[in-house]
Amino acid sequence: MKTVLPVFFVCGLLSITAAQKFEGLAPTPPMGWNTWNTFAGNISESLIKETAQAMIDSGMQKAGYIYIIIDDCWSAKERDANGNLIADPAKFPSGMKALGDWLHEKGFKFGIYGCAGRKTCGGYPGGRGHEFQDARTYASWGVDYLKYDWCETGTADARETYKIMRDALYAAGRPIVFSMCEWGQNKPWEWAQEVAHLWRTTGDIGPCWDCKPKKEWENSIKSILDRQVGLEKYAGPDHWNDPDMLQVGCEGLSLEESRSHFTLWCILAAPLIAGNDVRNMNPEIRDILTCREAIAVNQDPLGKQGFRVFCAPEKEIWAKELSNGDWAVCLLNPAIQPAEMTLPWKDLTFLKGTFRVRNIWSKKDLGTTEETFRGKIAPHGVAFFRLSPITP
Repeated sequence: MKTVLPVFFVCGLLSITAAQKFEGLAPTPPMGWNTWNTFAGNISESLIKETAQAMIDSGMQKAGYIYIIIDDCWSAKERDANGNLIADPAKFPSGMKALGDWLHEKGFKFGIYGCAGRKTCGGYPGGRGHEFQDARTYASWGVDYLKYDWCETGTADARETYKIMRDALYAAGRPIVFSMCEWGQNKPWEWAQEVAHLWRTTGDIGPCWDCKPKKEWENSIKSILDRQVGLEKYAGPDHWNDPDMLQVGCEGLSLEESRSHFTLWCILAAPLIAGNDVRNMNPEIRDILTCREAIAVNQDPLGKQGFRVFCAPEKEIWAKELSNGDWAVCLLNPAIQPAEMTLPWKDLTFLKGTFRVRNIWSKKDLGTTEETFRGKIAPHGVAFFRLSPITP
């Protein structure tokens, strides 16, 4: 006898099995480290383990950097006989499952790279046509984070293509943060909230503040910063704009530029994915990357992306609303000369009432917003403040 299900049951069943992403995996912007900016394809099992230990020793792990993400060039040049992705045996002799287990034992989460096209940007096997197979593979290895690129995609539709991998990850059953890397070409901020936990808003970032990077596909930090204006309304818990990874501490940036870069990525509620060689970083770079007051701005549970308040060739002001009525404010000197700057707090009309002023980088309390800030700011430098309301 054929059983006919009631309509309400069928609808309920459909709602349960409807495609979706895993929720609650990125209530604040993800923090971690990625191989690409410093090492590109020159990666190995030993590099990952040395870096993980350096992140523990330097305090980065305690500061919140928990994802270690292996970018492109980790796999063999071909899939195996069953069509499965396999690790390059010369670079990763123990295999990805063993490496993921090791990272988990050390208190990290395991991130990996894939690509929506037939080939990755480095020429390795892509995921097109293998999405569900690859998702099961990632899940079996204990992957916690997937960066999914956009090379060799031909005429594929980005929205529909990324949905396939979203559905594949969900079907595989392991909660994995899904990071879309289609370079902002299809305005993902307008549609990707239901697809991914974060999405790139621009092309790749280079270790260059406001100049032309050496690699043609890279963009300067300042040009990427400028393109974040107006995107703040699209970001929030579990759905973040991603202006690409940090170049803090990489060759090409001054110490002031690294500090400014980090400050502004904190204001933007951007993912904080370091890319320097943490095994050999100097104390000044370590202090930037592990500054708990700055990180607290980025990781604030209210989940608001900051916005640009004022822009002129000689001065920019950026602000970010925080929980408990607090605000973060950044005063940026975009020029190539040091500048004496002032910031009359009364000009910031979103501030209601009087606030205590804390200089985050100098770790000094500066009084209240009744007093105008005055200070000398280095070329491409910043002053970074946290404002806390004074209860009447």
